[in-house]
Amino acid sequence: MVCLKKLEAFKNTLKFILGIGFATLTTIPVLGQFDNFITAKGSKLMDGDKEFKFLSFNVPTLNYVEDNMQFEQTNPYGLPSEFELHDLYETVNILGGNVVRAYTIPVRNTKFPKESTTYVEAPGVFNEEAFKVLDTALALAREYNIRVILPLVNNWEWMGGRPNYTEFRAKPQDAFWTDKQIITDFKKTIKFVLERTNTVTGIKYKDDKTIVAWETGNELENPAKWAIDIVKYIKKLDKNHLVMDGYFAIHGINHDIFVQDYSIENPLIDIISTHHYELSSNEMILNLQKTVEMVGGKKPLLIGEFGFIGTSGMERVIDYLIGEPNISGALLWSLRRHHPEGGFYHHSEPFGHGTYRAYHWPGFDDGEDYDERNLLKMYREKAFLYQGLPVPKIKVPKAPTLLPFANVPKFSWQGSAGASGYDIERSTSLDGPWKIIAHNIDDIDTPGFSLFSDESATPGENYYYRVIALNQAGKSAPSLPLGPIKIDHLTRVDYAQHLMVLDKSKGLEVRTGDYRSYKEAFKRLAGSKGAEGTYTIPGKFLGARIFSYESSKKNSLVIEVSEDGKNYSKIQADVESYTSPEKNYDYLIPRKYNIIPNEGQKNISFIRFKGNNDFDIVRVELDYK
Repeated sequence: MVCLKKLEAFKNTLKFILGIGFATLTTIPVLGQFDNFITAKGSKLMDGDKEFKFLSFNVPTLNYVEDNMQFEQTNPYGLPSEFELHDLYETVNILGGNVVRAYTIPVRNTKFPKESTTYVEAPGVFNEEAFKVLDTALALAREYNIRVILPLVNNWEWMGGRPNYTEFRAKPQDAFWTDKQIITDFKKTIKFVLERTNTVTGIKYKDDKTIVAWETGNELENPAKWAIDIVKYIKKLDKNHLVMDGYFAIHGINHDIFVQDYSIENPLIDIISTHHYELSSNEMILNLQKTVEMVGGKKPLLIGEFGFIGTSGMERVIDYLIGEPNISGALLWSLRRHHPEGGFYHHSEPFGHGTYRAYHWPGFDDGEDYDERNLLKMYREKAFLYQGLPVPKIKVPKAPTLLPFANVPKFSWQGSAGASGYDIERSTSLDGPWKIIAHNIDDIDTPGFSLFSDESATPGENYYYRVIALNQAGKSAPSLPLGPIKIDHLTRVDYAQHLMVLDKSKGLEVRTGDYRSYKEAFKRLAGSKGAEGTYTIPGKFLGARIFSYESSKKNSLVIEVSEDGKNYSKIQADVESYTSPEKNYDYLIPRKYNIIPNEGQKNISFIRFKGNNDFDIVRVELDYK
């Protein structure tokens, strides 16, 4: 019986995919479609004879991962797993969303690592593995009763877009709007997407009622002639779906650009969209009011993106939206999901005033600066109100999945949508009794590191472990247990949240901000030349790992050890650097210092790092018995 349960746990883990870029699983049932295509009637969107309204989310990584940024990962790009899509859609459901907007159909970018996967590899060359993931995303959206808006190209190079289509032909970026060859290249992508048959559902994209609309692109700086030509081409191929103009109508972030006359007047364009990042709710509402006046009720108007203002201001904007009959929906920027290896995906917002990051439900301490918990709570309530629905009570989260580990009780789990924390339980028998060894541990950490280390275990003993998800509604069922795990040694972890794990420090400070350069690590132990930190080893020292971000070409840390805490000697560290060839973002150099004592260093009781250049340590692990 024990072996069967262990086998089932292992199979369950495999099912949810541990890595990035795997082919889509084939376990999704083929479901029926929505009853209706979304249509336009005057200023309203319609689902059959019922008005269709939404207050939901942009999910830039719906079909493509741009921030798979574990410490040792050098390629941040990849494809989402089925676990991630389930987690995302379940979260959107909880939050009252019924529409998500993707970011783009990604295009090969010379700034990406060569091994990165994308969707459009070259003009007319499409990556089937990637498109199967989009197939899965659309199939699962239907399962969760969520519709999708798909922009067909990005104006910017992030994830690949207009600059990369022109790069294929060695022409300037603005040739995208006028060059016949490049326009033909883009139309090949449109044709491939619209006429694709979903490998999961068997439905052609152009016949899929899950899709609300095709957006000509994201924040396009296009001339009217180009937009009208592209819309005509889309309508020629697809008689079913609405088309939304993706012109760069944006307010805030040093722009104040209103919707264009051609977008309002051309009968082939069905939906108008505008983006809003003003500094205050008052500015945002004034620009929305002017936009509503300009459109004049001729077409549905969507707020394609908005955000980066405080909770009270956001509530004021949403109350305006609820009371404005000529606005059909709004999509907050932006939402991120759990990572399949534990923790969440994270993303700094470059134009978020140095404060805002992507949102994670139900909100965590890391989001306190932008009031993440209260903002999402308010947004959820308004989302249901916007649709004329009662606000449902929060439900108990589903059971998490404990990920495999061995020898040392340092592990992670796949998180549960809506969980605010987790209880860790341990037992010497599969049948219990189970003891809580850690209560309400959150999983907001960046992926790549274990979420928990059990220092209360006894080396040489055998244990079973399981995890239970918590939220305001109560506790989930426990995860499938893993065990028996024979404990070889323990690991003390400094998560770099404060200086209290250190025995002694000099010249160190806990630093936050500038998250992107540190692969989104929230806090770091930062220092420069002469700074140092000392740890006491709580048992027989077996080895250590120090994870540091550095800008110097040479290693910034020197490692020393001591038996008595007075006399120190240098110890050689095996240093691994994980420099990324990715060129879109300003990553520092991740360096891992592996410290293993030799035969003559058996009685080490203290370990010290010293800086000879700037460094930011995000984690230290000390192995001992």
